[in-house]
Amino acid sequence: MKISRFGRKITGISGIGQLMDDLGIALAGGRDIMMLGGGNPAQIPEVQKSFRASMENLLRDGDKFERTISSYGPPGGDHEFIEAVCALLRGQFGWDIQPKNIALTDGSQTAFFILFNIFAGVFEDGTRRKILFPLVPEYIGYCDVGIAEDLFVSYRPQIEHIDARVFKYKIDFEKIEIADDIGAICVSRPTNPSSNVLTDAEIEKLSELAGANEIPLIVDNAYGAPFPNILFEDVKPDWNENTIFCMSLSKLGLPAARTGIVIARKEVIEMVSKANAILSLAPGGMGPAIATDMVRSGQIITLSRDVIKPFYQDKAQAVLKQVFQEFGGIDFHVHKPEGAFFLWLWFPDLPITCAELYQRLKNRGVMIIPGHYFFPGLKEQWRHKNECIRVNYSQDPAIVSAGVKIIAEEVKKAYHDPT
Repeated sequence: MKISRFGRKITGISGIGQLMDDLGIALAGGRDIMMLGGGNPAQIPEVQKSFRASMENLLRDGDKFERTISSYGPPGGDHEFIEAVCALLRGQFGWDIQPKNIALTDGSQTAFFILFNIFAGVFEDGTRRKILFPLVPEYIGYCDVGIAEDLFVSYRPQIEHIDARVFKYKIDFEKIEIADDIGAICVSRPTNPSSNVLTDAEIEKLSELAGANEIPLIVDNAYGAPFPNILFEDVKPDWNENTIFCMSLSKLGLPAARTGIVIARKEVIEMVSKANAILSLAPGGMGPAIATDMVRSGQIITLSRDVIKPFYQDKAQAVLKQVFQEFGGIDFHVHKPEGAFFLWLWFPDLPITCAELYQRLKNRGVMIIPGHYFFPGLKEQWRHKNECIRVNYSQDPAIVSAGVKIIAEEVKKAYHDPT
């Protein structure tokens, strides 16, 4: 069977594909698996109760449920939901946007597939452009969405040591060059995997660089404000017509609803909508149907601020305390938890690679994600890539605690007996 170059690329081995396969096989195998990998949000009772109430209202509201499931929506997404999001963002942040500045997609992953391949790849004149990540590590899901090969370029960050065990990544602006082959700049905020939150000053400087070079700045706000607001730092999201701001309902607690939200200038929104029509006819309507009234009433803000944010902040402090207890006696560092729901652990001079550590932990029933997958576009050799792991602490506290204990045991073994 002959397949195209694109077919080989999208069906071949990829970091995110391998890891999702592992998770699926593990779940189907009947073993007790400690799921500290992947990006599933926690099932927070108060949040789920709100979703259930919204669904019950949908079922009681005449034939609204039937219309939701039995009709295609417009390729740009549900108008009522878009209008509600627009009003919320105007009210919360004072953004000068209209509904024409918003489109929905089947999850953020689809949004980034569309955006990256619009602004990078092979152009009509034969030139090639790339997506610039001003610092890595960055989100694993970006790595394989390019139709063209070699779609990304990235830079090593500065590492600021806050104390003996806690550090923070910062953009090294002195090294960044916006060459003619850069089609867009992209950052996640909070950053997946490290939980790093770029400061307002860093975002402002990136926006200035993008504007000066007439390219967009894409901000992945999957964990940010105003929802789900899993932010432990005081920052204010900003938008202008040169910014493409991407949000989602997934980390709010609706990952299966596959609802991505793109806020951009009208011309970009029109392109996203046209791409939706080709890829999926129209984005799904169940997520917007569940969330529209929550957005319109402001409930989504109070849930995010009063329930979701403190829930994850408490979990972050608990797991951080355990890490300091369990990893005593070895050289370890942890990125300052500033948002999202991941711990990013760094083991300097680890005698084995993080991929080998992943296999050892998998054999003991603990699923994490090895760090080397999170450096898209970084061509230079950097040992740091193979010394880090990402741990999801959103699950049941007992499972997270047991998993962290096993991770510490295996890391200590690796330092004392690499074989």
